[in-house]
Amino acid sequence: MRRLRFVYPRFRRHADVHPELRDAVPCNEYFGPPSLGIACLAAITPGEWEIEFRDDRVEDVGLDDPPDLVAISCFTPAGVRGMQLADAFRAAGAQVVMGGVFPTTRPDEAGAHCDAVVIGEGEAVWPEVLRDAAAGTLRPRYRASTSAALDALPLPRIDLYVAKENDRYRPDDYPVQLSRGCMLTRSACAIPASMGRRIRCYDGDHVRGQIAQLERHGKLASLTEDTSFFPGSPQQRAFSDLLDVAIARGVEVGVSYVGISMPMILAQSPQFFARLRAGGVRMFYLVGGFDPITRGAFTGRDPKNRRRAVDALRRCHDEGIEPYTSFLVGNEDDDEGTFDRMLELADEVALAKAEFAIRTPYPGTPDFEALFRAGRLLHTDWSRYNDADVVFRPAKMSPERLLEGYLQLWRDFYRPRQSLASLGHRERTIQF
Repeated sequence: MRRLRFVYPRFRRHADVHPELRDAVPCNEYFGPPSLGIACLAAITPGEWEIEFRDDRVEDVGLDDPPDLVAISCFTPAGVRGMQLADAFRAAGAQVVMGGVFPTTRPDEAGAHCDAVVIGEGEAVWPEVLRDAAAGTLRPRYRASTSAALDALPLPRIDLYVAKENDRYRPDDYPVQLSRGCMLTRSACAIPASMGRRIRCYDGDHVRGQIAQLERHGKLASLTEDTSFFPGSPQQRAFSDLLDVAIARGVEVGVSYVGISMPMILAQSPQFFARLRAGGVRMFYLVGGFDPITRGAFTGRDPKNRRRAVDALRRCHDEGIEPYTSFLVGNEDDDEGTFDRMLELADEVALAKAEFAIRTPYPGTPDFEALFRAGRLLHTDWSRYNDADVVFRPAKMSPERLLEGYLQLWRDFYRPRQSLASLGHRERTIQF
């Protein structure tokens, strides 16, 4: 039997880059579960391959015991480490294939370190990759001519991830996908480049199956897609169907949080919030920095959108759903007063939980291309493209001031607030 080892490379984000944040921010865990790419490919790997999974963040990847094939999945901040591991495994005699967002957007760079790169979604080409690997004839590039047919896919192998939990690493929730692709054009999003602009939804049975298998492991589901509430979108219909089934059965969905944005909060009806509560949703992961409200609310020159931001957060509280809010700093209209304005708004609406991120122009996004053409990128050390380092020249402040303000936000937001441990086990913990 041939051996296949999936490897998830480690990367550095908030508190790993700035250890002082561990003293300032109360939290129960410092990193979340892997993305679903490995679990999805493992689920369609035929039985003649013996599957292993190694999480580089919590264990040794086994360079002294190379398998027949190593599959490395990584996004941008893990790209450098992924290429290092690819070099090391090849030197040890293994064939190596790389996939994920980073190899998809930088295939030539990743391809210099591995035998093959999978560009885009992997399911449609994975059987071919495995046949070629078994024959020793891997091609440099694999790209599916069509998107993966979601209705034909089995449930992801989440058990591979849960098996790696230990005292240091034990997430409360794991991701669940409602759909793939995105119809929106957002300057900082790489999803259209990696999964296409056409939205494809999993059927209701598949989504419920994803949640049910998490429940069997004692885990909650995190629904991270902030387009799930876009009026009339396929994702909204899929999520509504999920709620309908849960409410009809008189059970809660088993969701720790769902992704949303401020415009979507203001666009929903009271009846929809009531259905969310009836289905067991108690927390939003409120994505900021990409929509008109949060781009304008903290500039000091847009009172209308500041009022709308206050209204959105207060509505969450009024509807009984906690808004765990992600603030993004470093947009083009942000200036040195943005940090204080964010803290003032958070105090005004009595926000209990938040996270802060530095604008990061990831490769494969319009934002990256624009800043590259303008000569404003400071470097392309991908390990620092991680939401916690400044990698470009901001428009209205220095890179040093942006970093200082980011650290100020973490410290000054959490200094007067209670320990997150008292918020209850169903609350999502900060994931550094």
